[in-house]
Amino acid sequence: MLESRYLKDNIENIQKLLAIPALRNFETKSLQKLLRLSKIREYEDAELIIKEGDLDPWLYFMLSGKIRVSKEGMEINTIDRKGEIFGEMRIIDSLKRSASVYAVGKTICLAVDTSARNRISDQDPKDEKLDFLLLLYRIFAEYMSIRLRATNEELITAKKKIKRLLTKI
Repeated sequence: MLESRYLKDNIENIQKLLAIPALRNFETKSLQKLLRLSKIREYEDAELIIKEGDLDPWLYFMLSGKIRVSKEGMEINTIDRKGEIFGEMRIIDSLKRSASVYAVGKTICLAVDTSARNRISDQDPKDEKLDFLLLLYRIFAEYMSIRLRATNEELITAKKKIKRLLTKI
């Protein structure tokens, strides 16, 4: 993995963040905060990004490439859309990582260090910090809702298939 230093909150970097669909609703001040918690990480094909069972504090936004999500060695999903979020469940529930994530081909991510809250300035009013955190959680909720709906569809399809197979026995 190649990793940058923590990013600077300059206009050029903010404009790049605005190209990520999930971050378009952020105000400039919130994007500045996000940049101070972020690094760019570049992964090679099959490189481990998240290890199932770990307790790391990183949240990821896909910038380019593709990832494979697996649990107990079984592939459960692939993600290849710019701006997709992954690694958010650990941030929300503070439990161990529920799955492993691997790069598929060259993959570049914005990695947000959620343990580096001290990089958010103490000069920021509490309301601004709260607004920033609420916006992050809203984005998490939207993505989790989309994924839950897709999982529900897969579950229904699998149950129908099982039912058809059982009637043939």
